[in-house]
Amino acid sequence: MSQYIGRRTFVGGTAATLASAGLVGSATSQESDGTETATSDADDSEHEAMTDEPTLIAHRGFAGVYPENTKLAVEAASFGGPGTQTAHRRADMIEVDVVPTADGTLVTFHDNGLAERDGGERGLTDTEGLVFETDTDTVTSATVLGTGETVPTLETVMDSIPPSVAVNLEFKNPGSSDLRFAESLPDQTLSTQKELWRPYTERALDLASEYDNDILVSSFYEAAVATVRDYDDSVPVAFLFWDSIEEGLEVTRRYDCDAMNVPRNMVQGTPSFNDDSYIESDLGDIDLVDIAADEDRDLNVWTVSTWYQARELVRAGVDGLISDYPSVLSVQD
Repeated sequence: MSQYIGRRTFVGGTAATLASAGLVGSATSQESDGTETATSDADDSEHEAMTDEPTLIAHRGFAGVYPENTKLAVEAASFGGPGTQTAHRRADMIEVDVVPTADGTLVTFHDNGLAERDGGERGLTDTEGLVFETDTDTVTSATVLGTGETVPTLETVMDSIPPSVAVNLEFKNPGSSDLRFAESLPDQTLSTQKELWRPYTERALDLASEYDNDILVSSFYEAAVATVRDYDDSVPVAFLFWDSIEEGLEVTRRYDCDAMNVPRNMVQGTPSFNDDSYIESDLGDIDLVDIAADEDRDLNVWTVSTWYQARELVRAGVDGLISDYPSVLSVQD
């Protein structure tokens, strides 16, 4: 298995155009307020590349444009023009969510529930049940967001991404309500939760090892990161920060993570810094850009929705943008 290459050493491969892949021929650009406007190849001259270009990571396969975590999404995110002088920017890396079905088959899907999200909101598919309590045939027959695309297996997704595009596997909840989310765990709790994660982790890494893509494994769960390190400490890992920068740094340093995947309101020097009430404490003078540079880790930021957010994050010095849109690295004159 090829290894994850971060922004500091990332070299993008070649790719075909969307047209030759039989995919969408246009994309969207975004204004600072988040609204979208259609663009086409003819608009390329109206865009200027941002300088100091970061790694562009397609969140769930550019979920703002394509049905998330599907075969179509990862195929579309894999192709496009190189660099930023194009209406459709090819992803340097594609992020997908990984979870097992009741049979143990790994699929790419974000939520616990197939048809209902926390709080009772309508979910992503037309099928009832929790992914990890539902058989594989039922899960992979579920239609995503009414598009006709179905929930794919991880193997199908990996088959659909060319080796030149890196893959970020985000390990989701494998089937327990007792897991501690985005926290540093005491030893006994960690030991217990690692037992739940171990078979899931080993299946995912064994599958990924069959491909030549650069790989990064990330998770909000410490036990997931721990079992990756236990099984193959050469596989790059990133801890996902949530509401506590201290907890995130503690886990990151404990496993010497190769990257930190953090929400954009944790990045100093940007308009959104410390602006969300879910963060547990004032971030004060903690500068994750400086910390990442000092500790030789990549700093990837989620979830970037507009070119304005992207521009400010690039200026602040982040390494990667985890985005729902392929157009965030181009701005209109």
